Amino acid sequence: MMPPSSDDIGLWRRAMRDVIPLRGRPEYPLPNPPLPGLDPGIAGKARAGVNAGESEALRIDTPIASKPSRPNPVRLVPPPPLDTFAGLDRASAERLRRGRLPIEARLDLHGMTQAEAHRALNGFVAGSRAIGRRVVLVITGHGRISGGVLKEAVPRWLNEPGLRPHLLAIARAQPRDGGAGALYLLLRKAS
Repeated sequence: MMPPSSDDIGLWRRAMRDVIPLRGRPEYPLPNPPLPGLDPGIAGKARAGVNAGESEALRIDTPIASKPSRPNPVRLVPPPPLDTFAGLDRASAERLRRGRLPIEARLDLHGMTQAEAHRALNGFVAGSRAIGRRVVLVITGHGRISGGVLKEAVPRWLNEPGLRPHLLAIARAQPRDGGAGALYLLLRKAS
């Protein structure tokens, strides 16, 4: 097996400059890139600071790369509030919140990937509004891993510019309709 070329090593170092080893795992430094035009044995001795024969010109002092600083942690933006009733009278908002408005359609996102669920949600909401539905139920599920990926993603998606204009209100579903793993959506009237 041939050692990696200097281009490969440079590319690898640039790609990994912000990577921090897992706690308790050793850092594995890459070998320094080979020196152009020198026999690998002489180049290794030169890097080690050993006098490589007659000429002191082969002595090479490579700068020691400093350990990359720890990148700033990603700040998670909290999802928008679920119970959003802007532009809705108090009695209608309360009926939606209590699950007293008739549900005209349901979308179950169980078993879908995020990309599939996002496409399905966009199509379902736009299609439901286009045919005049007013109240729909979107079931995300509770999720087994970290509270549910779709449970956290769907409220964000509903507030995206492509979906928000279709919605008048959003509320958590009552336990009989899925509880915290489902949402009631009150759609705007079709224009």
